[in-house]
Amino acid sequence: MKKNYFETYNSKLKNLLTLNSKTIQSLNITKSLLKTVKKKKKKVLIFGNGGSAAIASHFTIDLLKNTKIRCINFNEASIITCLSNDYGYENWVKKSIEYHADKGDVIIIISSSGESKNMINACKAAKRKKIKVISFTGHSKNNPLSRITQLSLWIN
Repeated sequence: MKKNYFETYNSKLKNLLTLNSKTIQSLNITKSLLKTVKKKKKKVLIFGNGGSAAIASHFTIDLLKNTKIRCINFNEASIITCLSNDYGYENWVKKSIEYHADKGDVIIIISSSGESKNMINACKAAKRKKIKVISFTGHSKNNPLSRITQLSLWIN
């Protein structure tokens, strides 16, 4: 007998929500990094494109409100269009990091594909400043962004 839509959906959702030991370890490391940021009175900068920008905005507010960690995102149209116009779209996040990130801060990059040039350039800029980067990606498990971040959380 064929499962109906909701049974199939529920089954797939259960599989997605089942965390393996590597994911649990990565989440624990993330928690530890965020606790250190809070203790040292540093901040978290969160970036995303498109739908990931909306997730970044929501995550920023939840992190700020629920943990009292200083947290900001850069989804303001004037910032994006100004820096894109002056430095190219592929560099606007990189420039934001150069202007706003300080030693001891943590960068979180959310990218479904893990292939966005602006996010890859941002990660490289953060590394040059010795700032830790956490990526949340999907699609291909071995995407370019997940290969260059210190901590990568991949969601199928």
